[in-house]
Amino acid sequence: MLDLSHKSILITGGTGSLGKALTKEILAKHPEVRRIIIFSRDEQKQFQMAQEYPEKDFPQLRFFIGDVRDEQRLIRAFKGVDFVIHAAAMKHVPIAEYNPDECIKTNVMGAQNVIHACFETNVERVVALSTDKACAPINLYGATKLTSDKLFVAANNIKGDSPIVFSVVRYGNVMGSNGSVIPFFLNKKAEGKLPITDANMTRFNISLQGGVDMVMHALDNAWGGEIFIPKIPSYKITDVATAIGPDCEQVIVGIRPGEKVHEEMITPSDSFYTYDLGKYYTILPATHKWSLEDFKSKFNAELVPNGFAYNSGDNTEWETISTLRALIKEHVDFSFEA
Repeated sequence: MLDLSHKSILITGGTGSLGKALTKEILAKHPEVRRIIIFSRDEQKQFQMAQEYPEKDFPQLRFFIGDVRDEQRLIRAFKGVDFVIHAAAMKHVPIAEYNPDECIKTNVMGAQNVIHACFETNVERVVALSTDKACAPINLYGATKLTSDKLFVAANNIKGDSPIVFSVVRYGNVMGSNGSVIPFFLNKKAEGKLPITDANMTRFNISLQGGVDMVMHALDNAWGGEIFIPKIPSYKITDVATAIGPDCEQVIVGIRPGEKVHEEMITPSDSFYTYDLGKYYTILPATHKWSLEDFKSKFNAELVPNGFAYNSGDNTEWETISTLRALIKEHVDFSFEA
């Protein structure tokens, strides 16, 4: 089990949904952690989070205003840090399509700045968050996150004698995260109409806790260059709408710029490097400095069949209307009633 005793952890984008969930998890399960540094650019969100975690009760928590676009600020923040979790990103697809240069500055140049800052300090392990939209991307957000993934994977090739390990976690829609479809539908329910982009649309579904577990797994188990992918269910967007507002009219509004009908996390071309680890899949780097045979033995890893793909529309595991309602009540809104 990962031991965070007397370790310092920095989370970029730490005031986001996953950053806050990671903070809660680490404080609860690793009370001997030396420091958790919340690095983000939104002072209001930091102020609000600091109210939830007052200094007198959580002296190990620090808040650091900064932007991943600023390499020197990252270097200053990373001094004395052992582990970095890179969660900062521009993630809204239509906004990225309209403001491509801003998305590139944060998601691509910001990723490179994080890598450079890690090499300039004594960071031991880095886990970068990805997205299913980075797999065979058709929108700019996905393309920037694919580039970010490539940068973090390749960083293992240029570390020299440094013991630092870079890895990536890739997953689908996080249930209840800021800007996601479930909170959106919950807010729109009172209007009696729920907008549906495409009646056939599907998405992968993971809870915030599932995302946290993946990050902790990567911190503990990565050898360098892996892209970890969870085995998670899919849902139909129409089932989400029915689960939340069974009496609401579902209005077809058309696919937004850059959207897919079904999301992917592993393409057939990835299958030659993809291994089944049991709870997770992992796409291994084409170039690595460790023994593949040792890796397979350590994790009981099995190569997936040639041509294997992991797609939300072809998934073998599905959420139903009833399971979605239970999950919404458990993970998003405790007072939810259909």
